[in-house]
Amino acid sequence: MAFVDTVAVERFEANRDRLASLAYRLLGSAADAEDTVQDAYLRWQAADLEHIEVPEAWLTKVVTNLALDRLRSARARRERAAGDWLPEPLLDGDPMLGPADTVEQRESVTLAVLLLMERLGPVERAVYVLREAFSYSHAEVADILDITETSSQQHVHRARRRVASERVAGEADRSAARRIVEAFVEAASSGRTERLVELLTDDATVVSEGVGGKLSRRTGAGPIAANLRAGFKPTPAKRRLVGGSPSIHAAVVNGTPAMVMALGDRVVGVVALGLRDEKVVNLVGVSSSDRLDRFTEFWRRAEHDDPLIEQW
Repeated sequence: MAFVDTVAVERFEANRDRLASLAYRLLGSAADAEDTVQDAYLRWQAADLEHIEVPEAWLTKVVTNLALDRLRSARARRERAAGDWLPEPLLDGDPMLGPADTVEQRESVTLAVLLLMERLGPVERAVYVLREAFSYSHAEVADILDITETSSQQHVHRARRRVASERVAGEADRSAARRIVEAFVEAASSGRTERLVELLTDDATVVSEGVGGKLSRRTGAGPIAANLRAGFKPTPAKRRLVGGSPSIHAAVVNGTPAMVMALGDRVVGVVALGLRDEKVVNLVGVSSSDRLDRFTEFWRRAEHDDPLIEQW
């Protein structure tokens, strides 16, 4: 019996990263994804494993449906909070980011698309993730979600149309990210809006957390540039708000270039930049400490290039 238990544990652990990546894409939260995978593990332990023909498929179905239950509950809370929610950023190299071999896989985990998927219904979101990020057939998706293949096809078609509006350039490497972020930081700190406007698409959007966690949303290169110019200027009040004078680094976050603000080894802010035609088309800024715990943990282990700004 001990041998069987050991094999079962090893089988589950071999699937853990994939399951966590699936749950993260569905929930937009690493903490919720970890809890969901742990719940699946408890069900795995209690299951009659001799009657599970394809463990990977069984685990995928359990995690997907546990995530949907959590998503529906979380969705109700977020709606009561007037939509003041942002996805949790992940640093390049975090295994929870999952597969990144195709354009669809890379874009499905960007912060802009994770934020956009909040507008999708839970089943529509699940179909999109299973089909686009994990390449399940419509027959397999139908079995996982207990829907028809036709329904799966309809859901993914609608989701693709919505996500296409947030499509960004392919995954950035470390050197490209630094080059892009360096130009952006230089323009933002120059005090001149013209250079910032040149770096932004006309229809650029920004979503970020403000005072009290309320989301700030802006659209258009001109208004965003003016807001960034004002926001990027350091003041004693702003430094008190973040707890000091952070350094500013370039990094790859959820597959896109990003600014990372750090006080020592603690990350206090992340701004991800989505690109289209070599310009910034969307910005997502996260500063809540509860969404940066995992990021900070991985940041402490990672090697960093020299900061773009030593002290902001």
